[in-house]
Order: sequence, then structure tokens, then C-alpha cells
Amino acid sequence: MSAPPRSSPLALTVLCLLHYKPLHPYGVQRLIKQWGKDQVVNVSQRAGLYRTIERLLAAELITVRETERDHQYPERTVYELTDAGRATAREWLDTMLAAPKQEFPEFPAALSLLLLFTPQEMLAALERRADALTDTLAGLDASLAAESARGLPRISLLETEYLRAVTAAEVQWVRSVVDDLRAGRLSWSPEALDALADGQEPAAGG
Repeated sequence: MSAPPRSSPLALTVLCLLHYKPLHPYGVQRLIKQWGKDQVVNVSQRAGLYRTIERLLAAELITVRETERDHQYPERTVYELTDAGRATAREWLDTMLAAPKQEFPEFPAALSLLLLFTPQEMLAALERRADALTDTLAGLDASLAAESARGLPRISLLETEYLRAVTAAEVQWVRSVVDDLRAGRLSWSPEALDALADGQEPAAGG
């Protein structure tokens, strides 16, 4: 058996879905989308899913149950969870819930490199982001309303609740920065940023 693979949202999702029932990769991808888990797990590239399944198989966290043969479809390998996979899924889930992890999303990285932009350019970009986030928020509200109307228990809606809360907070923050840029409360000069990049103290009022 190879070394256990590192945890990832996709690997944990595969293990949890196989806890539900044995599945072939297409079935895993279909359930992820059907249950709305593609909001939090990236399955846009099927190759990534297959690589994840191969790593879990090599680590003996899953095993081949059977190969389905149907003249209408290519052969499909059905996988099931092993005892080690069941234990690993619980361990990963506990860690992901309890221990905040240092992640590196694009937006904070872009905020750290704004010396390339003028205040006017930043304002235009953040206005577009605020509009996009507002649309996302409306979609999340609609999804929550539809899922609640179907009578789904709250436990199945928590990831959407979380995304809604985080998106609402980001909209509020981005709009506050937009307001500060419009009012001139947030401004900078190329000279001040050049000095900062060179490790110098910027001049007062820069």
C-alpha cells in the first residue's frame, strides 16, 4: 500500500459518496452536481476526479467492486469504500471542520499587489466584483429558498448557508472600499508605492 494521500475536498467527497453507495466515476460526478456539492468541490475537469480516484485506490482507501459492461456504454469500473477509507473519511472530516487551514485564494493575492493599479482602475475592478458578488448572493438566496421549500433538513443546507454568509460579508466589505475610493478616503500616489516597494517609509500623506 502506498502512503495515504493528502486530504482534499474532492478526495473527501469521493469517500463520503462511496460511503453512501458503490459508484463509478461518472456516478460520483453526477451526484456531486445533483446534490449541489459542485458549489464547494471542483469537478469541472473529469481528469481531476479520475486522478483522485486513482490515488485513493493506490492507498487502498477504496477498492474495485465490479466492472459494468453494457453495449450502450463503455466499461465502467464501480468502486466501493474500504474500512481504511471509512476511517480516513471520518478523520479528514473532523480535521477540516475543526482546524482552520491556511489557504491562498486569488482575491487577497490581488489585493496585495495593487501597486500596479491607480485608484481609478481599482475602483472600476471592484465595482465589477461587487456586481458579480451581488448576483452570486441572489443565486444563493434562491437556492436556499428552493431547498427549504423542498423540505430538506438544515444539515444538508449548511454549505450553502456558509457560502451565503461569506459572500454577504465580502459584498459589504467590497462596497465599503468602493465608497472610500469614490470619496477619496482611500488614495495613493505612484511615488509612495515605489518607496514602499523599495522598503522605504512612505512620505506623510502619501
